[in-house]
Amino acid sequence: MTGVTGRVGAAGRGQTRIADRVVAKIAAQAAKEAAGERPEDAAAPRATVTVHRDTARVRVSLDLAYPCDIGRQCGSVRRRVTERVKALAGMEVPEVAVRVERLHASGKGTAPKGSIR
Repeated sequence: MTGVTGRVGAAGRGQTRIADRVVAKIAAQAAKEAAGERPEDAAAPRATVTVHRDTARVRVSLDLAYPCDIGRQCGSVRRRVTERVKALAGMEVPEVAVRVERLHASGKGTAPKGSIR
């Protein structure tokens, strides 16, 4: 009988590759979590990802309620996407581009109806 007693070197073990669409789903879910409460007619966040080895570049598109601090919301989305992709996929995320597709008036703090001069 022959037994395998040695360890296989790193080069011989193979490699796990996570598909771009899986990383995109992680990023979209993270953006949804970070954006908080969405207006009822808002579209779900969408993400596209380009993966090169252990690095992912992410583009997120989302709708936000208005009025809000858009810069703070986008920063929160960037941080959350970076954290979740790193934790779940083990990839570095040097770039997260956030695109606000649409602002939805929430009714709070908006100007009164009628003509404004």
